[in-house]
Amino acid sequence: MSDKRTGTKNVVVVGAGFAGAAVARELSTKLDSSVYNLIVVNARPFLIHLLAGARMIVSATDHLEDTAVIPYDKFLPAGKGSVKVGKVTAIVEAAAGKGGEVVLEDGEKIPYVALVLATGSTWAGPLAFPDKEADLRSHLTQWRSKFEKAKHVVIVGGGAVGIEFSGEIKEVSPTKKVTIVHSEAKLLNDAYPDKFRDDIERRARARGVDFILGDKLDVPPEGTVGVTTQKGKSISDADLVIPAFGPRPNASFISSLGPNVVTERNTVRVDEYLQVPGHPGVFAAGDIIDYPEQKQATKANNHVKVVVANVISFIENKPLKKAYKGSPDMILIPLGKTGGSGFLGFLWGILVGNWFAKTLKGKDLMIPAARTSLGY
Repeated sequence: MSDKRTGTKNVVVVGAGFAGAAVARELSTKLDSSVYNLIVVNARPFLIHLLAGARMIVSATDHLEDTAVIPYDKFLPAGKGSVKVGKVTAIVEAAAGKGGEVVLEDGEKIPYVALVLATGSTWAGPLAFPDKEADLRSHLTQWRSKFEKAKHVVIVGGGAVGIEFSGEIKEVSPTKKVTIVHSEAKLLNDAYPDKFRDDIERRARARGVDFILGDKLDVPPEGTVGVTTQKGKSISDADLVIPAFGPRPNASFISSLGPNVVTERNTVRVDEYLQVPGHPGVFAAGDIIDYPEQKQATKANNHVKVVVANVISFIENKPLKKAYKGSPDMILIPLGKTGGSGFLGFLWGILVGNWFAKTLKGKDLMIPAARTSLGY
């Protein structure tokens, strides 16, 4: 559907996290701006660089709120697109392959001829960042105070985020008690080899992190002192319990596109071209896609290449040709600024240690690269 107000055809990207922002940047260089109007819709006027989330929440170290919260005012070239701050609540398709409209929370409707969905994931607890800057800064202040005052922090979830939280806490408060409760017998999940899961546990234990594995814990009301796991393990002095289990794909509104678009896991069904089956011209990328791979920011670049190529093919009425064939697992888990572990899913599977984790991620959390990608 063309925009009746401007006469141009809108290509709309919903979501401007790792995947969405990269899709928009690439499209801005490829679309003919005399014919197509690129519109990026995002709930926040800034990107929160989530790779810095744990460190930014735990303490005011390096004042990361000033560098890891990056405005969107520079990431699209002048005249090559615009950012609309708002929440999409529904998608109204005119007809299959004929475009439609996205409906915003305030009732505004934005027509599109092609649509990219890249709405990422939502988190609970400390990483449930507010959308407004003032609220975000208040959120950070409150959580930093909680971490500082706590005597024994219990982290529910031994995935990458939970492990990173433990490392950041120990970095600023080496004597503070930190325990991770994880449902599996080893950290992370079985997508990764045991040698890596054992290695990151060993490194975290060396920093004083304790573990309760193969058990679960319900997050109690704030202010609770003392908790007991489902198997009866008591942590009597626990005075701050935080959830760090897996995020939930932010795809609920996408179900308005039609039945069977969103799975029971809240992911979006896609075909090999990362197009939503039965809805030509609607594509998805990032954490929300229903694809058998670990959700990692490093995979976004491969999603982006496929989606951008196929959006261009679609609007030019050409067959879609670029297929997504998966991405190797690459994960780096820093334990603060000075160590950590990682796994690169190439060849036989490469395990890397403190120097690699520190140099590539732990030292600056890749903030400079994120800022550069958004024009800063």
